[in-house]
Formats: sequence, C-alpha cells, structure tokens
Amino acid sequence: MDTIFHGDLGAPGGRRRAWLDSLLIDHAVFRLFWSNAGVVVPGRLYRSNHPTPARLAALVQRYGLRTVINLRGRCANGSDALTREAAASLGITFIDAPVASRLPRRADVAALVAVLRGMAEPALVHCKSGADRAGFAAAIFLILNGHPVAEALRQLSWRFGHFRGARSGILDAFLLRYAAEGEGRMAFLDWLGAVYDEDALAHDFAAHGLAHFVMDRVLRRE
Repeated sequence: MDTIFHGDLGAPGGRRRAWLDSLLIDHAVFRLFWSNAGVVVPGRLYRSNHPTPARLAALVQRYGLRTVINLRGRCANGSDALTREAAASLGITFIDAPVASRLPRRADVAALVAVLRGMAEPALVHCKSGADRAGFAAAIFLILNGHPVAEALRQLSWRFGHFRGARSGILDAFLLRYAAEGEGRMAFLDWLGAVYDEDALAHDFAAHGLAHFVMDRVLRRE
C-alpha cells in the first residue's frame, strides 16, 4: 500500500506525516464528513468506514464500544497508526481480522468467526470505505446469531456503497452459496469447513456491468 508514513508517530514529524498520509493518500479527507456508519445489532455490533480518531471517540461515547475490529489488517499507513493510538487512549480493545473484498478464503472467514464470537461487546467493525468488508462481517455476525441469510445480505447493500456487479459481489455469492448448500441443514462453520469450495466459487462468479467498470476499473477500490 502506498504511504508516506514511516511507522512511528513519535518520530520527528511523524504525527504530521501520519495525518497527511491518512488524509491525502488513504482518502480520510472524505471520511472527516462521511461516516458510512450503521447499526447491525443494537448494543452488540456496529459498522463503519475507517474511523478518524475523533469519529472513533464519538462512537465510543455514543455506543459504549469495548472493541474495534480492523478488517483491513495491519496496513502500516497513517490511518492505521492513528486509529490504533486512539483505541489505546480510549481503553478499548483493537483487533486485526483481515478479510478481502474478493474471494472469501476459508481460513480468513474462520478467523473472523472466532473474533466475532470472542469479542467484548459492543463492538465496531470497520474496513476502508465501510461498504464491502464491513458489510460482510456484519452479515456473518447475523448468521452466527441465527438470522437468515436473506436478512444478513441486507448488510451488503448499495446504501453502504456495495454493488453486487463489482468484484466485491463475490461476497454476496459466498453467502448465497451457504444459503443453497447449508442453511437450515448445517451450522455455518460446519458448511465452511466441510462443504465450501473456494475454487468452485471463484470459477462461477464473474463481475459485470457498470458497477464493475466504476468500482474495479476506475476507482480501483481496496
């Protein structure tokens, strides 16, 4: 990932460089005004795009958050460093649970499930834009808690900036495959471990249309 931040907020000029990197290279300038936040289950799980330190503090105050889950993983840029510092200063747990907005890998989904089951609630899940990975994690949380796939899929919505025609639509296809192959007959984790076929899903899914062109070719969204 491109960055002008050198990894140390305490170094001379490090904090200024982190903010410049976050605002200009990681596009946090837009996130100063646009939160893309949503309630998944009141009092349990919330979602958003990558929060600025001030936005994270506001969410902690509003919802009493105890955990923030970073779906981007450790990316060593300014946004990452500033959010980790903010979480520490607020006294909340910070967890890396990297997932891709492309083909869901069995190991990554299983690791996400472990985090969602073991986290201190209420929690916040975030990715960069709050559209794809945050929606996917929210959907998995709902499925783990007994909600039908049809309801969980609402977390992957154009309202949050998610479009099924783009490459990230493979996240919808993953959930629909569970609905067809396992829902009502086996637990999600049992299906994930014994039935889910990554290669078959990759082979069957194809991005298409205007959403694919804009999101994947023009914006090249993370």
